[in-house]
Amino acid sequence: MSFSPEAAETLALKALAWLITNDDLLPVFLGATGASEDDLRAQANEPAFLGSVLDFLMMDDAWIIAFCDANDIAYEHPMFARAALPGGEQVSWT
Repeated sequence: MSFSPEAAETLALKALAWLITNDDLLPVFLGATGASEDDLRAQANEPAFLGSVLDFLMMDDAWIIAFCDANDIAYEHPMFARAALPGGEQVSWT
């Protein structure tokens, strides 16, 4: 399955919205990325930033499960969406 860039951005925006409402996880994201709450607002429409949101969530299975369960999304969809955003391309080293 592949996502269009537009569908990937939509899913990543859902992930960002979910992250913003998560009082326990939002500070972890801000600390890990060095972003501020103002940065979240300013960069929410940038595909590369949205990719970083998905990268962060995919660091922990529990976070992906919680996000997907809360939004009725298949668990593998964030991975497919991430691949459609800048920096998500698979690199072949051979």
